[in-house]
Amino acid sequence: MDRVKDYLSAVSSLLMEAPEEEIRKVAELLLDAYSTGRQVFIMGNGGSAATASHFACDLQKTMGLLGEKKFKVMALTDSTPLMTAWANDFEYADIFARQLATWLAPGDLVIGISGSGNSANIMKAIEYANNQSAVTIGMSGFNGGQLAQSARYNIIIQSDNMQHIEDVHMVLAHLIFRYLLEVNNDCQSVESINGIAA
Repeated sequence: MDRVKDYLSAVSSLLMEAPEEEIRKVAELLLDAYSTGRQVFIMGNGGSAATASHFACDLQKTMGLLGEKKFKVMALTDSTPLMTAWANDFEYADIFARQLATWLAPGDLVIGISGSGNSANIMKAIEYANNQSAVTIGMSGFNGGQLAQSARYNIIIQSDNMQHIEDVHMVLAHLIFRYLLEVNNDCQSVESINGIAA
């Protein structure tokens, strides 16, 4: 058995099978949020927290390099003091919903990333966002879990391997970021930042 080849083959297959229409829809929702100045909040746990932070970094920093218009994107994973304060004084399931209560406005986008689709803190935040008339988006694996039932829009990676799911989510975050970059800017401007790391 060639473990390296098998792993790469499995992830490649999942990427080729990724739901194109759902990915395109999420990209368009983000593009509309950017165009209209609405806020975007992204969250996850563990590897998905890293993806949330990376996604927010790409969108806020690199999109902002191409003009005066800035992308109002925040990763709810990025303040360890704030997350631990909410978890300590209330419960871990509150760490994202409590942050949203400060910033969220109707029409804002809330993206929850959960490999299982069943993370309690993601679900609580998505339900809060739905009740506040936000646009909710889920990125999950397996069969989508509870997240696929609660989020208005979903990208589900049909796999039961958490590492494969997380790999694909990160690639899709980059794909969506590049989609926004290229749709919203001329090719010359895009090429000028290709070598700039987020």
